Amino acid sequence: MTVRDAMNVLGARVLVGEENLDREVKSACGSDMMSDVLAFSKDHSILLTGLCNPQVIRTAEMLDIVCIIFVRGKKPDQTILDMAAERDLVVLETGHRMFSSCGLLYQAGLHGGAI
Repeated sequence: MTVRDAMNVLGARVLVGEENLDREVKSACGSDMMSDVLAFSKDHSILLTGLCNPQVIRTAEMLDIVCIIFVRGKKPDQTILDMAAERDLVVLETGHRMFSSCGLLYQAGLHGGAI
């Protein structure tokens, strides 16, 4: 699956990184707790979160996360968007809740992988 595929599944809107929508993603992780993301996320994945602070970008960078999707209509501020752009991350936003977003992506074939 590509980031563009995930965007279409969720009806998401691009906030940053439109030029990177064709990157491949292999899994997804949904959490507002960055410690859980650090423990369970895999490379080339999507991070779904409602947490809007710079730690999300720093976590994504450490784990080679390709795309961050802010759920529940959360809108990150310009500082976060600038940090993401500097790191070539794709940032999307969707009105779906976390549970629904994860379920839709799972149904479309994107899995979280075994622990």
